Amino acid sequence: MTVRDPWPQWETRRRSERRHHLLRTLLVLGLATVLALAGLAAGAVWWGTNHYGDQVTRIPDAFPTGQRPPRPADHDGGTTFLLAGVDSRSKQPTTGSDATARLWTYGAQRSDTLMLVHLSGDERAVHLMSIPRDSWVPIPGHGSAKINAAFSWGGPPLMIQTVEQLVGTRVDHFGVIDWQGFRALTDAVGGVSVTVPADSYDPVRQRHFTAGTQVMRGEEALAYVGQRKGLPGGELDRIKRQQQFLYSLVDEIRSEVRLTDPLASARTLDAITRTVSVDDRMSNGDLRNLVFGLRDLEASGARFTTAPIVRSQMIRGQYALILDRSELRERWHAVETGRGG
Repeated sequence: MTVRDPWPQWETRRRSERRHHLLRTLLVLGLATVLALAGLAAGAVWWGTNHYGDQVTRIPDAFPTGQRPPRPADHDGGTTFLLAGVDSRSKQPTTGSDATARLWTYGAQRSDTLMLVHLSGDERAVHLMSIPRDSWVPIPGHGSAKINAAFSWGGPPLMIQTVEQLVGTRVDHFGVIDWQGFRALTDAVGGVSVTVPADSYDPVRQRHFTAGTQVMRGEEALAYVGQRKGLPGGELDRIKRQQQFLYSLVDEIRSEVRLTDPLASARTLDAITRTVSVDDRMSNGDLRNLVFGLRDLEASGARFTTAPIVRSQMIRGQYALILDRSELRERWHAVETGRGG
């Protein structure tokens, strides 16, 4: 009778147990590492938004006084921001910590870009609606005029009041950047990659834009988002460019602000604080929510739209766009109540 040596079987079992123990150890260490990195990332975001949030320029008394539109009873609990780009005649910066001139002086600035942004209460959707600057609307206390005149005549309070009454919404927060800040922010991220859909020529700025994907620096980017002469759709094509550029700029900022490159993150966040101003009711927590909301612009939960237009016409010698106000209000109500597509 042959007696089998138990050693190989025992050794095999022992090696198997060692492998399972090693695997469990690696899994535990891996999980611990992931949790630690997640905690680090969360801590870094928390610290970063507080540190840099404290440096963001706040606009005092940005909101209108008196009665304002109520929130709908079925509001989704989200937050609505009004974002403006202003065309300032000042040679000095007017927004951000770099500002050396007043944000608003009667007749000296007009809003050139106007966007409503709604972050849903469940943080799964971002809706952005552009309001054309040539929209002919009622401006409280001034009759009817192009909507960009509201900022010129009354600064942020009149701008917010005009949009609230037009859309029937409550603006929670306001952010603004002037064109000098736009150029500086674009340059700070090293330029923004933009896909130009077709060749065009701007006779006002005497600039050619060639179809294809290219990186635009501040001056060229400003000209690109400002062109409307020479575009088939005029103002509407300009709005598409602005939305496209915002999408790309946010994506560029998101790629710059990361834990693995703190110097790039600091440079980009410094640029934001130098160029952007927000209302004095916006807390660092609100800024944090906006950061987390804008990071989802690339996701399927992001929607870009433009206020519905009925027609264009000349009014008192001015080119103007007539909006479908009823449709506008219905659309935005659907956004605020979580039913907007």
